[in-house]
Amino acid sequence: MTYIDLNYTPKGDDLICKFYIEPGNGSSIENSSNDVAAESSIGTWTEIVTMEPEIAKKLKPRVFEIDKSRNEIRIAYPSELFEYGNMPQILSCVAGNVFGMKSVRNLRLLDIEFPRELVKSFKGPGFGIQGIRKILRIKERPLLGTIIKPKVGLNSEKHARVAYESWVGGCDIVKDDENLTNQRFNPFRERVKKTLRMRERAEDETGDVKVYMPNITAETTEMIRRAKFVEEVGGRYVMIDIITCGFSALQSIRDLDLKIVIHAHRAMHAAFTRNRKHGISMLTIAKISRLIGVDQLHIGTAVGKMEGPRNEVISIKDALIRDFFNIKPVFPVCSGGLHPGLVPELMRILGNDIIIQAGGGIHGHPNGTESGAMAMKQAIDAAMKGISLEQYKDEHKELEIALRKWAGSGK
Repeated sequence: MTYIDLNYTPKGDDLICKFYIEPGNGSSIENSSNDVAAESSIGTWTEIVTMEPEIAKKLKPRVFEIDKSRNEIRIAYPSELFEYGNMPQILSCVAGNVFGMKSVRNLRLLDIEFPRELVKSFKGPGFGIQGIRKILRIKERPLLGTIIKPKVGLNSEKHARVAYESWVGGCDIVKDDENLTNQRFNPFRERVKKTLRMRERAEDETGDVKVYMPNITAETTEMIRRAKFVEEVGGRYVMIDIITCGFSALQSIRDLDLKIVIHAHRAMHAAFTRNRKHGISMLTIAKISRLIGVDQLHIGTAVGKMEGPRNEVISIKDALIRDFFNIKPVFPVCSGGLHPGLVPELMRILGNDIIIQAGGGIHGHPNGTESGAMAMKQAIDAAMKGISLEQYKDEHKELEIALRKWAGSGK
């Protein structure tokens, strides 16, 4: 059976995948493309007597585009192939066995386009950008967040104190790092209670709304217990390592319909996104995450320490915020090697609808965490006012010290 039909025009209810493909084992790009379409749908390695014509007619995907100059193909899959509302099943089809076939040397899922009815089977974000801005009462500027550093090692009391210093310095958001969950030196429930008490103190002192994002990542039933606990004790947010816990667990948390914002950390994504020729793109992960229902997602920075071309980061941001069948936009989160000197360029590239998260760029300030938060907030204020950092630092000593420390770093 051939799955190649270059005259095919995708239908409105087709799911469309764009792949980078390099043939392997002496195969041609046509044969390899045919194998990918077959293995990801109804086919197998040989002709089978159980393949009824009706099945092929209804469920056969089509390779409708082959670009040999770029080694890119596009495949349209009938939506009947998929169980609606089941992201693991969808990915088992289009991003499952295909990566292990001998007929492809390299294969990368570059992009995925979901049809309307499939989109409607998922909840999408509960809050999105506007809902989060409403919680924090911040209409226009980027949100400022930090990650408690060191990643692990602080006890719950010290953790809460660092969070307090971050908030009073000007941070809107404080979050756990990706590998802090429920270690003996910093138990989850104790940490959440103490940190939320310090959040209330910071709110009383500053008059601003502050957010704490505890990391609930664990086995799914434990994640559910932790999420419910956070809501019960007055938390507004939870953080989840969405790749390591899996999309099924993420969907289970979203389906709880708790009144808490879901912050998505992408730890481990580079294991299959970084190779430009093989794996799955971050763009694809971003679209999947939005569909399931995260409210915030790490996208990279286009500046700083993390790898990721500028145009790729921009395309991920656009995928999170553009109109998508009335699914709410996701707040893009920028983190990784950020410090005050990089803020204007970051805002110029990605705009104001971003969350700027700095860990070392705040806690590494020579005068401590509070001054580090002040310096980052001053950099954002300067950019919002259209004033250069060189000029703004003259009347803002925290910014001046930060710029001196990180001069020339992070580019």
